[in-house]
Amino acid sequence: MNIIVPMAGRGSRLRPHTLTVPKPLVPVAGKPIVERLVEDIVRTAHDGVDNICFVIGDFGEAVEKELVAVGERLGAKGHIRHQDQPLGTAHAILCGQDFLDGPVVVAFADTLFRADFTIDAEADGVLFCQRIEDPSAFGVVVTNDDGKITDYVEKPQEWVGDLAMIGIYAFKDGGRLKGELQHLIDHNIIKGGEYQLPDALRNMTQDGLQFIPGEVSEWMDCGNKRVTVDTNTRILQILEEEGRLDAVPTSAKVTESVILQPCHIGEGVVLERAVVGPNVTLGAGTTVRDARVSNALVAGDSLLEHCVVDGAMVGAHAAWHGTPEDASIGDYSTLGNPQG
Repeated sequence: MNIIVPMAGRGSRLRPHTLTVPKPLVPVAGKPIVERLVEDIVRTAHDGVDNICFVIGDFGEAVEKELVAVGERLGAKGHIRHQDQPLGTAHAILCGQDFLDGPVVVAFADTLFRADFTIDAEADGVLFCQRIEDPSAFGVVVTNDDGKITDYVEKPQEWVGDLAMIGIYAFKDGGRLKGELQHLIDHNIIKGGEYQLPDALRNMTQDGLQFIPGEVSEWMDCGNKRVTVDTNTRILQILEEEGRLDAVPTSAKVTESVILQPCHIGEGVVLERAVVGPNVTLGAGTTVRDARVSNALVAGDSLLEHCVVDGAMVGAHAAWHGTPEDASIGDYSTLGNPQG
């Protein structure tokens, strides 16, 4: 099985944290969002994963090497393909056409989830969905009495159903998907200036292919600061529940401090007269001194001192000195005045 991960967007809603790092590489509970995404697919898929193709923009050589390493850490071969223009979801997937062969999972790196990647042997594919109270802001699938998908509606203004697609798709025949995506390009079937995956799905459905909605037990967004902090909290809780929470590394220096689990403490973290947790991620090399930090996501090599932090998201190489409890500050930023 192959996995294709379209992730060319920068993530403007998560600024300032995406000004220096693309959103899928923002760490959550100690790992980049995209690594947690593909890790969950690999862990729950019943077929082995051979290749993971990351479709990116111009993110630089260092990001490309890191993504290839993600694939290798998961026992697959990592590959990079580029989407040079924002031409839509169908175009993004087709940029990874070398891997549209046989069983394939397409996973847009915008969200994290919990699901079982068991594909019904009689279905041509599974589109993972979540029931939403107000589906008007989502792409929604329409199903018949047998539970088969019959249509796809983008941001419905009238009720057609409450099953919102979360951006994770499993296909039995990647080659057939490739042909449908190429058909959109060749015939310039375009909406809003972009080639859209639902148009290809609709064509395949009308041709008799059977797609079914997949059950998602949890859907965790990483679209903005508030929901990303919430997702960090939930991932830490899941890791603790499943016995997969990382131990505090021996390189961390903890002096007169308390850690309230669940937390992720990175390598080389320094805690001095601090209370950290619950639900806190501290990136490698971060220092927390004379401070209380809870429900927060802090990247590496930052400094938090003389402050009470709750619900915040802090970038790398940032400094926070004795100011309000909730904030969102990006890399290399300073909040408050150092105490002398």
